[in-house]
Amino acid sequence: MWRIGATGARCIARGVSCRRPLLCVPAGSPSPTKACPPPPPPLSRAATVRSFSSPSDPADYQCVHVFVSVKPGTEDDFLAASLANARASSREPGVARFDVIQQEDDPAKFVLVEVYKTPDAPAAHKGTDHYAEWREAVEDMMAEPRRAIKYRNRFPATKGGWDYGADMDLE
Repeated sequence: MWRIGATGARCIARGVSCRRPLLCVPAGSPSPTKACPPPPPPLSRAATVRSFSSPSDPADYQCVHVFVSVKPGTEDDFLAASLANARASSREPGVARFDVIQQEDDPAKFVLVEVYKTPDAPAAHKGTDHYAEWREAVEDMMAEPRRAIKYRNRFPATKGGWDYGADMDLE
């Protein structure tokens, strides 16, 4: 009788954990009849190292979570207006991130995650044309007034852990 080895099982022959299923193993046998598949080639150091807490590039960012409930039937229009606002907002110099997330079990609920680099960036954002257009477009879609909670980032502690970067493709 034969069984298939489990993913992550220990390869007796090489003494390492395999990331792929082992091949045929005789039932009751501690060692595989075939060697574990060869390990994948190692990634370059540049591809594997990303520092999120370097004191040389600290990020002291304000993170604002805006909780929104929209009227049933307006979810698609709200999402379209919010995505247009987020696309423009993500290009503002004081914005590190501007995420739009929708609740899975209640599609009428959204959270806008706004991460600002400087203390005056939120006010600058609210002074933009795209914010004014968004606010006007979604005003009648609100099931209740939106509410915001302000946070201070703790991790990632570096700018590289938060910022999109000017050349980042977001869609």
